Amino acid sequence: MKVVILGGGIAGITLGIFLHRKDFDVVINERSTSISSKGNAFLMHSEGLSVLKEISDGYTKNKIPGKYIDTFSLRNQTDEEIKFQKLDPWQCMKRKDIVEFLYQLIPENKIKHGRVFSHFLYEGKKAIAAVFIDGAVEYGDIFVGADGGNSVVRNEIFGETNYTPVEVKELLGMLNDEELCTKYKSHFTKFQHKSKGISFGMIPTSASELVWYIQYDTSIKDIKDASCNKHKGEFCKSILAEFPPIVQEVLSKDDFKSSYIWHTRDFDLLPSFHVENIVLIGDAAHLALPFSSAGTTGALVDAHILSRCLEEDENYTKAFERFYSLRAEVVAQQIQIGRDVKGDFLNPTSKNIDEKVVPLISNQRKRIESNTNQKGISILYFTDPICSTCWIIQPQLRKLQLEYADNVSIEYKMGGLLPSWENFNRFGITKPSEVAAHWDEVCSLFGMPLNKSVWLEDPLPSSYPPSIAFKAAQLQDTGKAVIFLRRIREMVFLEKKNIIKKEYLRQAAFESGLDVARLMRDIDGRAQEMFREDLRLSDSLEIKMLPTLFFSNREGVQLILNGFQPYESFEEIMQQLDPSIEKSAFDATPKSLFNEYQTMSTKEFSFLRDEDEDKSLKVLEELFSLQFIKRIESPSGNMWLNNFYPLEH
Repeated sequence: MKVVILGGGIAGITLGIFLHRKDFDVVINERSTSISSKGNAFLMHSEGLSVLKEISDGYTKNKIPGKYIDTFSLRNQTDEEIKFQKLDPWQCMKRKDIVEFLYQLIPENKIKHGRVFSHFLYEGKKAIAAVFIDGAVEYGDIFVGADGGNSVVRNEIFGETNYTPVEVKELLGMLNDEELCTKYKSHFTKFQHKSKGISFGMIPTSASELVWYIQYDTSIKDIKDASCNKHKGEFCKSILAEFPPIVQEVLSKDDFKSSYIWHTRDFDLLPSFHVENIVLIGDAAHLALPFSSAGTTGALVDAHILSRCLEEDENYTKAFERFYSLRAEVVAQQIQIGRDVKGDFLNPTSKNIDEKVVPLISNQRKRIESNTNQKGISILYFTDPICSTCWIIQPQLRKLQLEYADNVSIEYKMGGLLPSWENFNRFGITKPSEVAAHWDEVCSLFGMPLNKSVWLEDPLPSSYPPSIAFKAAQLQDTGKAVIFLRRIREMVFLEKKNIIKKEYLRQAAFESGLDVARLMRDIDGRAQEMFREDLRLSDSLEIKMLPTLFFSNREGVQLILNGFQPYESFEEIMQQLDPSIEKSAFDATPKSLFNEYQTMSTKEFSFLRDEDEDKSLKVLEELFSLQFIKRIESPSGNMWLNNFYPLEH
């Protein structure tokens, strides 16, 4: 079967590579006479990177181009921090670099340059050949329109495209500046005007090259002559006059020779991506606004999925229909996200900053560590960030989450263990040095690491500040809040860090994937009342010990566990509340466990695997020697950190 691909950009080349390797007869037709140097830089998500990795592993020694980006910083025009957050894996790369990378993966004779598509020749309704404006004709069995957002192929098979109006334009440029790239390494930094549709962003694409862009509402101002570098420079300095010094520095260093204007627009999801034996992929099939950062990743995913569909189904009509069914819902979501963000951009005062969509940031939640889904058994869990007993029942809670994931939801409440040391007396403990002695005893009895040094060197005056920080985290994402709670516990129990200090709360929030800037705002705002509500509830329930867990079933029957309890007690309560409840089998291989829980103590690892601690320790040491995990050392015991999926920098 011969496949004629119209368009030698990222989508077309990637599809050509996959199909060529599956022994399809492929011809890629590209309008430019060589690899085009024009084109913006873009952010690519891990989904797109995985396609590039699959297509290149074993075929080239060259690394996937681009710069790893793991931090998003959003500030306003007065340089006030609005968002600061860790990103899922993204990579910033130049279009030219990725096209050159792909070109080396397919034989040169599979690409024909200088071919500008004109129209198709048909036999009945079926296309039999593509005709180019120079008179060249390419016959084939299947034709793929990969000719971008202004697709001529799309217009031929579906008629004129009904684009949305251009309300936002982007001016993009590249700057060579090693100092700036070092300073902003792995950072996507964006400045957004508080009351106008104007923003400035910058992202390093290499150790010495930075891409910058301006997005602006065309109703505010527009460039008189986009072909004149002087006019572009004057426009930038004028529209960004209120923005911080770093923005002015970037503009002052650029000569605007490589900059260009992008007219942003999209169109509604097509009813199909094909007509007869002609199919569309990439921007030709679905054009999203750049706010979604989905274009290039979508092109790679399209190529991957379409090649698989064609390989698995000899009937190309069924292959095309399956391709559409696999992509349409995701594409529709991306189109809507782009429009939602555009709406926020054009109306910057219409929403609270915490309500605005940030498409780079996923909203993933841990499996049952949230009370958002009503399960058969609900647990109301009163805890505290510095409660040693809450720390030593971590193995039990984690096993419960794995074995009863489909049946249990947990809602976390703060118990307010240490208001202050003034008149404090809890089970005979009245001062920090006595906590140190208590932690020593707990560590030796239960095997979970507790470093007492924090109580001797930098004792916490109260557990209220980290408790309030946890409530602030819950305002963003209940799943990530639990990860945050785990992280601040590791800080205090292993790393002897005083977690009332904002520097540690910021660090833990960032590492947990939370928006640091919002967390700090909420700590001083809404989270305070949420914490007080937890304390009032704790008082009304007459809770005297932490942890305390209230187990309830749908019929309203409630049972209570408090203090340290063996795992059998948890299971016994589960059976009492629901005699028909069954455990779920879970994968206890090291890779699977570390994928589920990014950090584990030796005790937790052995407990989840139901094996002797000495045996588990040997397994962990072996994994450490092979660099599959990392070790966080503590005088009271080690913590092990997942490294099975190291991120590429």
